[in-house]
Amino acid sequence: MIKFGTDGWRAVIGEDFTFHNVRVVSQAVADYLKKEIKKPKKVIIGYDTRFLSKEFALASGLTLAGNGIKVDISKESIPTPVVSFNARYSGYDLGIMITASHNPYKFNGVKIKTKDGGAADKSLTDRIEKFLYRSKPKTISLREAEKKGILKVKDFTLNYKEFLKSFFDIKRISKLRFKILIDLMYGAGNSFTQEVISSSSLAIDYLHKEFNPSFGGIHPEPVENNLKELIKRVKKEDYNLGVALDGDGDRIALVDSKGNFINAQLILPLLAIHMIKNRREVGGIGKTVVGSNLIDEVALSLGVNCFETPVGFKFISNLFKENLICIGGEEAGGIGFKGYIPERDGTASFLMVLEMIAYEGKSLDSLIKELRKRYGRWYYTRVSVSLGKLAKSMEKLKIPSKLLGKRVERVNRLDGIKLITKDSWLMFRKSGTEPIVRIYAEAKTKKERDELIKLGTRLIHAL
Repeated sequence: MIKFGTDGWRAVIGEDFTFHNVRVVSQAVADYLKKEIKKPKKVIIGYDTRFLSKEFALASGLTLAGNGIKVDISKESIPTPVVSFNARYSGYDLGIMITASHNPYKFNGVKIKTKDGGAADKSLTDRIEKFLYRSKPKTISLREAEKKGILKVKDFTLNYKEFLKSFFDIKRISKLRFKILIDLMYGAGNSFTQEVISSSSLAIDYLHKEFNPSFGGIHPEPVENNLKELIKRVKKEDYNLGVALDGDGDRIALVDSKGNFINAQLILPLLAIHMIKNRREVGGIGKTVVGSNLIDEVALSLGVNCFETPVGFKFISNLFKENLICIGGEEAGGIGFKGYIPERDGTASFLMVLEMIAYEGKSLDSLIKELRKRYGRWYYTRVSVSLGKLAKSMEKLKIPSKLLGKRVERVNRLDGIKLITKDSWLMFRKSGTEPIVRIYAEAKTKKERDELIKLGTRLIHAL
């Protein structure tokens, strides 16, 4: 079944993700464009480094072309933000990205991007879904499409890199004397950072830059368990900073000089301070319901609003479109910025980290130490439990009145079930892209956090 979830439609290659189904989705997109935009101009299509992504992208493009819609396809694998950027600034009616983001290698997927560069929200994907199977996919040959000039292969990275050069203080960044190791996780992240700051004295090395559609046997998701080699090399080879980008290059994680994994729960508040303090940006901070309490505390101290959304960057995108925030991020490492695109971008996030370090004149290690000294330390984690034979309805979850002896003061059902005490919380949420339940916990001590996860796991297995 073709169904758009938290961030697009994803399925197992060869099972539901087939060339036929990609054409079915593309025909639905074509029908939507012809009916609701009347005279669609053109669509941009990009693809990542997954198995057959390029071929799936071409199948999608030829279906759109078969419907008389002009299509520009990337000449090579590119990060999702490049599609979003070009959709916004190069006059496209819609963007299509062939990717399954952080999912295991056997998955592929389709992300839809709006003409303003944001993630398609549910109202848009619902409208596209209504056109599924209404008409038989119309397709033409590549030769015919090129002969008619209706399909073109282009390089979308040039104007993307030029914009990044103008958006960040490259002159200031270039003065940094850092040794950095970037883990591309065999994804589409490429070497954009190095190209943007080519005159810098930064020394940049890469991990897993080669093409490997099996992703070395791990999920291309920048979480601590998948970055063991990056952590080991940063410590052993005296790098100042380690960086990881996910499979389609829109999310980020960091490793400090001592080999400590730094997730978005720290990156987002640090960058929020930089945006408001150093860049003098106006606006609040956006986070999802599973984001750290630290983000709320930073927003309070900065005197700005903290907006909480359901999981999925498309909700953060809407906050940007409404001009409510200057920075927004999700727990998984996707961060976006005012004045750019209403979408997450791993490369842009990394450049913002470098700009922050350059402005402050302090290492990432020192900035994190100062942050924790001022706001205290929060211990955050997330685990995944396979659905298997578990009940599919979270409504059967038994809600305890206390968490480890602390009274549950509030239950948040914005997206999943979040149990909140005075200084800790435990949350359950079914994934929108995988057959799993995610359990989140945060507390003021590591021991309490781990006990909350154990409790949460027991509650899920009791369903």
